Amino acid sequence: MNKAKMPFQVWILTLAAFAIGTAEFVIAGILPQIATSLSITEGQAGYLISAYALAIVIGGPILTIYLARFNKKKVLIGLMALFIIGNIMSALAPTYNLLLLSRVIAGLVQGPFYGIGAVVATGLVSEKMAGRAVGQMFAGLTLANVLGVPAGTWISLKFGWHNTFFIVAAFGAIAMISILMSIKSTGHGEAKSIKSQLQAFKNPMLIMSLAITALAWSGFMALYGYIAPIATHIAGYSQDAVTWILAIVGLGLIIGNTLGGRSSDKDLRKASMFWAIAMIVSLIIVGLVIDNPILFVVALFVFGIASFANVPAMQLRVMNHGGEGQELAATANISAFNLANAFGGFLGGMVLDSHMGAGMIPYAAIIVPIIGLFFIAKANKRESTQDKLAANLASVNR
Repeated sequence: MNKAKMPFQVWILTLAAFAIGTAEFVIAGILPQIATSLSITEGQAGYLISAYALAIVIGGPILTIYLARFNKKKVLIGLMALFIIGNIMSALAPTYNLLLLSRVIAGLVQGPFYGIGAVVATGLVSEKMAGRAVGQMFAGLTLANVLGVPAGTWISLKFGWHNTFFIVAAFGAIAMISILMSIKSTGHGEAKSIKSQLQAFKNPMLIMSLAITALAWSGFMALYGYIAPIATHIAGYSQDAVTWILAIVGLGLIIGNTLGGRSSDKDLRKASMFWAIAMIVSLIIVGLVIDNPILFVVALFVFGIASFANVPAMQLRVMNHGGEGQELAATANISAFNLANAFGGFLGGMVLDSHMGAGMIPYAAIIVPIIGLFFIAKANKRESTQDKLAANLASVNR
């Protein structure tokens, strides 16, 4: 029996996601160089991260409302062109304010590209492979953490932070040309009114699905964002060791993304519940072995698998309930991911600075995801009821 292969075009979207993901996360590795170069504090440089995130959360859905009416291929090409411009501006920025503006411009691209790109990816495969297609595209984001961020940081140290942004822009250009040459035009410019797109948000299942992402995902960044202080202060590793520890976690993210895509295609409801529970369990395990250097890294690897296996299920569930506003719904879910990241980062930092210390971060990280489990259970029950009603109606009509 031949296994269906993932279309080459989905790999092109993976490349674009890699470039965009690198642009998002590489800033954390080059903040000291930027601060020194522009004569600002590292705290001020950190606002570059916030500016990018706010552009995703606020600007992404607004931009998607407008772009969803156009030919999807042209939209993806236009978004990558804007991405290239934003990163070239970053590379050439002589002042902090211009660099901040360039980060906003680059950040505007991420939500619409991931949202519309996910719709294009699922349209390239059969319904049975939709979860794998979404997972494949989002693998670019995981690869950005494993390869893009360390490479970008190394380039910054050796050749200056400006060149890091030039390289990111170059990857964006390669992705844009590849989209131009390989992806067929879809959508044919049909007009989707703002009203028809926003109508999707009257569906309580869509709102519940977005809430699942925002709640269940928050535990990821609460731990991931503070692996460095936990590894050095509790597990006893040196600063130099953090790089390879993050690489091991990144490998877990890639494996989890693949497993999550396959399991979502088999049974989306079971996958949603299983992987959400698995992430919570993995966080507890990290907390239990946090002072054992070897077991700590093993537990982080498992955490990487369990956490990113949630991504395809979360994105696919939202798209399933998106209706006429599928692109907007998918983009809104990217905003939900980033809201979860923002809250998780805040929670982890609050625990780190408190009397509890770094050792309690994994336990604090499970609090909100547990609430997310109740939403998943409720959503699964509603979907199951709707399926039974639809099946009964179909049998009556026969």
